[in-house]
Amino acid sequence: MSNRHTSDSANDLSSLAEDAQALMAATADVAGEKVGAARKRLAAALDSAGEVAGRVRDRAVKSAKAADEAVREHPYQAIAIGVGIGALIGFCAARYCARNRD
Repeated sequence: MSNRHTSDSANDLSSLAEDAQALMAATADVAGEKVGAARKRLAAALDSAGEVAGRVRDRAVKSAKAADEAVREHPYQAIAIGVGIGALIGFCAARYCARNRD
């Protein structure tokens, strides 16, 4: 996942959490058993989402560091793999375009 996608996802999650917290604050004075239960579920979901987001972020950082280390240890193999994958994608794209042209 690229940094832009990670940043966009983090911003979306942050915005969602802020909206949920605003909703909880807006309904703080609303009485009722159902509203109270819904508020508790929302609070639990926010806590759970925060924990999951932290674990996902930690895994992504760990994976990125491992990939960086592998590329630094074997730069020529990494280049060869990149060129090979690029050639394969180019070949498949050329066949697809040629097939659709006919």
